[in-house]
Amino acid sequence: MEKCKYTEPVKGYDIEFTELDTSKIIIPPIERPLSDTLISRLVQSIQTIGFIDPIMVVPAEEGYYEVVDGQHRLEAAKILGLDKIPGFILPKELRNYILNFNIEKAPGLKEKAIQAYNLFMERKQENPDTKEYELEPFIQYPYYITIGFVIERIGDKKFPGSYFERILQKVDEFLDMPLTEAEKERENRARVLEEVKIVLNQKAEELGVTMSYDKQRMVSYAFQKLYGRGVRFLGEDFYTVFENLKNAIRELTPEELGLNPEGQTL
Repeated sequence: MEKCKYTEPVKGYDIEFTELDTSKIIIPPIERPLSDTLISRLVQSIQTIGFIDPIMVVPAEEGYYEVVDGQHRLEAAKILGLDKIPGFILPKELRNYILNFNIEKAPGLKEKAIQAYNLFMERKQENPDTKEYELEPFIQYPYYITIGFVIERIGDKKFPGSYFERILQKVDEFLDMPLTEAEKERENRARVLEEVKIVLNQKAEELGVTMSYDKQRMVSYAFQKLYGRGVRFLGEDFYTVFENLKNAIRELTPEELGLNPEGQTL
């Protein structure tokens, strides 16, 4: 099949449509984890109506392409033994934008954090002098990077990032420093979050709290004691806020949280 070229009507860049060799398509390291359920459904769909939804790729090393939209379709095609599938070849400079906005499967916080971490490390390897704030077009929130460091650098694969997400939105920011320096700062912030989680688990055990919902409520209540409800600007830096939060969690009482002797909400 010959390549069919056309000009994108809004931005004016060239796009090619062609048949792609599945063995020449590689997965970018910042792609989020796959869903076995979605792949299974796609296999059934392709068997029923054929492969009618082209994937999107960008040029990689000579003769290869990176998939930026359609990784699940690619895996389904491989399961079915397809050697060639239809795809659009986009300019390489669109790669990170498309990966960021790919909504084939809405990612959770953990997936977003891992993706942000991988993008950070990939860009650092390519150009260590890149300022971290230059990643903002590709990463929705800076705290995704911090949580990514907790998961990937510290190795806490089950870190409950959602417990601290609203707080992080108020105190974490893109850094005005090269990625080589930002890497150290992100790791420091990640270790602070891990320390707060440890204090939270210790206090939860002391109070007999076992449910995830109640642990998250402990964080929210401790934060509200410190800064009140609905506060937007805290006036304190990342480290001060989370040090204060650790201390506030340690001081929580069953009465404040409305817990019975078994650690359950009244």
